[in-house]
Amino acid sequence: MKSNNFRDILTIIKFTMRDILSRKSFRVSTAIIVVLIILGFNIPNILSSFDESEFKDTILISDQQEVFEGQLDLINQADLDTEFQIEPLDLNTITERINNDDINAAIIVNKNADNNIQLTYLTKNLATVSNFPNRILDALSAIYTDVKIEHLNLTPDQVASISPNFELALEQTESQVVGGNIFAMMILSCVLFFAIYFCAYQVSSSITIEKTSKIIETLVTSTSPRNIVLGKTIGIGLVGLLQITLFAIVAIISAYSFLDSELIDMLFNLSSLTPYLAIMTILYFILGYFAYALLYALTGSTVSKPEDIQSANMPVAIVTMIGFYLAYFTLTNPTGELNLIAAILPISSPFCMPLRIMMGIANGWEVALSILILIAFCAIVAHIAIKIYSNAILNYGTKASLKEIIKNYRQHS
Repeated sequence: MKSNNFRDILTIIKFTMRDILSRKSFRVSTAIIVVLIILGFNIPNILSSFDESEFKDTILISDQQEVFEGQLDLINQADLDTEFQIEPLDLNTITERINNDDINAAIIVNKNADNNIQLTYLTKNLATVSNFPNRILDALSAIYTDVKIEHLNLTPDQVASISPNFELALEQTESQVVGGNIFAMMILSCVLFFAIYFCAYQVSSSITIEKTSKIIETLVTSTSPRNIVLGKTIGIGLVGLLQITLFAIVAIISAYSFLDSELIDMLFNLSSLTPYLAIMTILYFILGYFAYALLYALTGSTVSKPEDIQSANMPVAIVTMIGFYLAYFTLTNPTGELNLIAAILPISSPFCMPLRIMMGIANGWEVALSILILIAFCAIVAHIAIKIYSNAILNYGTKASLKEIIKNYRQHS
């Protein structure tokens, strides 16, 4: 009997995978995503192919009173992503050049009666400027300070005493040390979310479409509803896993082909990636997928028309978003109690616990408890989904209400 069930599940898995892979929409969407991934990693090269000066603001600085004593050219060495033109022009000429779009803005330097330096920032429309760019003000202040220091004839030691080199050390009051690359963590969390969500979402769509096309009648007469639910869930999950693997391979090849090695090391620092983390990430992906796929199988069983799928899936979609954001926002306080709760709750643990493991703050008992709760959650949802699905396939012509679903579930329990 068990061998028959296994054979039936395997048959449904093959049927589901062939059906999805043969769909034109699936192949087209996969190709589009692959192209977008390649283009996304090519953006730095595309931008660099243009003249960098086209993307830089051009600001003219007019110092007719020689307040900076001819040292303003130093501001172009400050790496402010702005091209500075140093010319002692009058106001009318500056206004004309701004209106003709020869320059984006101008800074007019004057010294008032109180011997204070007055900077006038002139632009075509103040609506495009919230305030004076502080980075430019800091650069001008540093240049002016250096000019005045030179007039004091100070010794090198005296100059060093008023311009100390600050050494910054970062420490924390909590005893638990958090490690890992925050960017890599965010990428991992997003990938897990989209992988689980989009793969699981297809389960409800597949079940509903087959009910309307009467394929379900053939399946029901050949095997049990339990085998159908499990077979379709596993089949769609395997296709999704293959698709995600393809995307990951394309992304890795594109990153190493188009990005600078320094940028790759900075963004994708995988020093915290270990075999244990890789295994646990895959395990949480599988369990998380099953949890949400079975929830979507449940909602897909309650509708008989494809146009009703979106409204039926809305509650599960909301739960999925809550689980993701619960894990995402707890990154701001990874050692807090909320992060631990998010790592144990079955709706958020697939997104949160791999991050805790990557950060090195997950204890063994936390991981074990989280996995046990997630497995129990999958078992409970599977039991409910199979019961409701068994009744729903006999009533595919109507949409079951929540009251009818609960009533039928109790009758068949």
